[in-house]
Amino acid sequence: MNFSEVFKQSNQLCKVSPDGKYMATCVQYRLVVRDFNTLQIMHLYTCLDQVMHMEWSSDSLFILCAMYKRGLVQVWSLEQPDWHCKIDEGSIGLVSSRWSPDGRHILNTTEFNLRVTVWSLCTKSVSYIKYPKACQKGVDFTADGRYMALAERRECKDYISVFVCDDWHLLRHFESETQDLAGLEWSPNGCVLAVWDNCLEYKILFYSLDGRLLSSYSAYEWSLGIKSVAWSPSSQFLAIGSYDEKVVFKEVEKRPVVGSEDLSIHQLTVDNSLFSTQSKYEITQLPAQVPVIKPDPDRANPKIGISALAFSADNRFLATKNDNMPQSLWVWDMQRLSLLAVLEQTAPVRCFVWDPSRPRLALCTGNTKVYLWSPAGCVSVNVPVEGSFQVQSLFWHCSGSSLVLLSKEHICLCYMEAEEEK
Repeated sequence: MNFSEVFKQSNQLCKVSPDGKYMATCVQYRLVVRDFNTLQIMHLYTCLDQVMHMEWSSDSLFILCAMYKRGLVQVWSLEQPDWHCKIDEGSIGLVSSRWSPDGRHILNTTEFNLRVTVWSLCTKSVSYIKYPKACQKGVDFTADGRYMALAERRECKDYISVFVCDDWHLLRHFESETQDLAGLEWSPNGCVLAVWDNCLEYKILFYSLDGRLLSSYSAYEWSLGIKSVAWSPSSQFLAIGSYDEKVVFKEVEKRPVVGSEDLSIHQLTVDNSLFSTQSKYEITQLPAQVPVIKPDPDRANPKIGISALAFSADNRFLATKNDNMPQSLWVWDMQRLSLLAVLEQTAPVRCFVWDPSRPRLALCTGNTKVYLWSPAGCVSVNVPVEGSFQVQSLFWHCSGSSLVLLSKEHICLCYMEAEEEK
């Protein structure tokens, strides 16, 4: 692995363009666009306030910057740097802003979820959608960008509206068989809409594009319900639960013994510092004891249950995190529907993400290391930059050739060597 120099960022706002050519970062009220390969600054924009949300358009030609405190959205063009657009929601406020799939419309949700405003960059027209529901995931688009599903709340009942994104006309409107809808998500092939209830009731429903209820599922009653949902890329699986144990990988730490033989050029150049904690993975003999944190039942939002799910790009593996086992990451074999490996870290797992091009999983725990798992095994790598770079989150470049690592206020790129990419 090779690492780049370190760059500043604010609010974890760093996004690579969908075409993989550029990387945009926000530093307070400035938007910096770099060439991803050379890291040279291509464009520098100044926003009217500190940016709270930043997003690329689907064609990588525009960047949206939202300033929620001011109720403002600014849009910048890469082809015409002098052109820009400002959307002011005024006294009605702003709580979220996002692109439509065509990259030419912006959807703003106002405070108290009074409405969703659709702004067109081409015609400058404005459309309003009433009754959006404030929930975990209330809006989702099909992968082809043709349809949008919106969760609504009217007269104390849940409804779902399906819109055609070409002209935003209403295609279907139907009542959802949920007590308190918490989220919805289209399958990757766009044929099925999954809709799930809030955590007090275990219920997930499957609707067709025309609003027909295809099926429903409830694993149990009278206990906390669904916490996270993830479709497999092939649309064959919808992950909500867990399986059995098989093998455990565990991270172990050791501090180097300082002596004359330790003062090698290799160590001074590769390690963050001479006295940094090194780590490696060892295979633990079964049966293995997985650290468990007992949640407090008297406190709101207890740390228990599967909070994160992610399928590998080839549909072969599923990675899960259980909140009352925060130091463990579980990897499941979807062909056998069985547990393949458990990665037991020395600190809680903060973020994990699959390589978009091959079955390789990257994760971080808030320390100075990045961890990689593949069917061949695990590796722990120290981030060799000056000072302390504690990795808070990470994501892959769309090619899978590099990782973007984010600390609290900085960014560093991790480049995979050619042998590692094969």
